[in-house]
Amino acid sequence: MIKRRQFLLGSASLSIIPLSACSTTSDIPKPVVEDEAQIPSNYQSMYGPLLQERFPIPGIDLTKVSRKFWRRQVDFSTEYPVGSIIVNTKSFYLHLVQPNGKAMRYGVGLGRQGFEWSGDGIIQWKQKWPTWTPPAEMIARQPELEKWSAENGGQPPGLGNALGARALYIFKDGKDTLYRIHGTPEYWTIGKAVSSGCVRMINHDVIDLYQRVSGKNQLIVI
Repeated sequence: MIKRRQFLLGSASLSIIPLSACSTTSDIPKPVVEDEAQIPSNYQSMYGPLLQERFPIPGIDLTKVSRKFWRRQVDFSTEYPVGSIIVNTKSFYLHLVQPNGKAMRYGVGLGRQGFEWSGDGIIQWKQKWPTWTPPAEMIARQPELEKWSAENGGQPPGLGNALGARALYIFKDGKDTLYRIHGTPEYWTIGKAVSSGCVRMINHDVIDLYQRVSGKNQLIVI
């Protein structure tokens, strides 16, 4: 049973160009964790190519993702209403609460040490193929990101974009927290603490979540 916790995120006003504390993590190794011959056909199809997308998404190599992080419906008991999104930073799971004691469960990647966060928020809005604009604090730490600053128009949508195919924007008290639930092409980072504070998902999974989220969904991070 999941209990409420105080929201610990800082906040900033929403700007015309969505800002984000997320980043790519290209230096993470790609471990082999599954036997390809044992991957069920339904999962091969689930994570196969998405050619109908604005930017066609190739199928992913599920041998690089532990099967416990593959999308599935599970039994799930919680006090929160249907439609709530619950992220557990210890298990690296995101649950979307469904009727009748069920939830859709997804594996996620989370903020590395020093960037973890927890609390309650609202998915205020969502976007397909978003632009990514790193905040000034991130650019100060990583000057190579200056080319994607707000002044330069941000990083355009595409397969290499840090927010991936979809982004869900986390607000608190009507303010943009700068944190996102978003896709990533670096699917082998799922189940790891690698990004700068955001919740990253396999592009296929964030597309599925995006389709199931109707708006104003409650978010709980524990």
